[in-house]
Amino acid sequence: MIFKDLLKKEEYDFLKSNKHLDSKIILLGVAGSYSYGTNIETSDIDLRGIALNSKSDLIGMSSFEQYEDTKTDTTIYSFHKIIKLLQNCNPNTIELLGLNPEHYLYRNKIGEELLENKKMFLSKKAVYSFGGYASQQLRRLQNALAKDSYPQKEKEQHILNSVNNAIYDFKRRYNSFDNGSIHLYIEESTQNPEIYMDINLMHYPLRDYKNIWAEMNNIVKSYEKLGKRNKKKDDIHLNKHAMHLIRLYMMAIDILEKEEIVTYRKKEQELLLRIRNGEFQNSSGNFRDDFFELLRDYEKRLEYAKQNTNLPDEPDYKRIEEFAMSVNERIIKEK
Repeated sequence: MIFKDLLKKEEYDFLKSNKHLDSKIILLGVAGSYSYGTNIETSDIDLRGIALNSKSDLIGMSSFEQYEDTKTDTTIYSFHKIIKLLQNCNPNTIELLGLNPEHYLYRNKIGEELLENKKMFLSKKAVYSFGGYASQQLRRLQNALAKDSYPQKEKEQHILNSVNNAIYDFKRRYNSFDNGSIHLYIEESTQNPEIYMDINLMHYPLRDYKNIWAEMNNIVKSYEKLGKRNKKKDDIHLNKHAMHLIRLYMMAIDILEKEEIVTYRKKEQELLLRIRNGEFQNSSGNFRDDFFELLRDYEKRLEYAKQNTNLPDEPDYKRIEEFAMSVNERIIKEK
């Protein structure tokens, strides 16, 4: 398939007609299963891209963050927004910098500059953005598949792990707090083991705490929602979900060990497609032991990569800022 031919189709005319896009687009590429090499016959083609902010966005009153076209599964991020996401090694955006050449539909000079400087975004944050997200989601999946057979204590442990992963991220996104200020643990209650919490926050912003509480509440609710599944309807989705979670570990390990963003998983393509096609599920709908052995292996590899990587704790903020300023200066001067 020649992906560039998509731009000739009428349904993609918005890329030229929308005032935030058109000549402002610096990078446009394939996303989703086609970009990973895990597509099947029924896979949709997703597009992701980056568009420069306008002069009025930068020094005037207008604002642009992203444009979404649900009909074509296309999302275009503003330059300002994607720089922030890339700094945190956000999986859904950092992968745009590691596509196969044939998966880019368009790249201009600034887009090429961004690709040439992509290593400035890489840091140990990948452990938590890729690995943490994958671990959390897979434990949710595991809990959903075995809801009726798992002891209550183990179900609570899955939820506890997910919330603790989220707490690590809270310190980055909200006002910081000391380790142990929000302490969760499992203890026996009058009926079943249950998660309890000890909170010690002094002079802490109410709205930040409200948001933290809402996110923890959503994690608990999501477990309950996933437990109420229609097996036949959900198996295809769950296998795809499991495949993508293993893929996230693969990408995180490459970032930490090789300092490379490898979106297309050619070496592991066969394994990922086997997961997607349900080869690791048994007749009861649960995943077989060899799937969880595979997961444990990737968890160990990620932990080893975390301990031995040469990447810094934080991305190169100074270099990122200089690059962003250079791009924005060109916009203001209309060069």
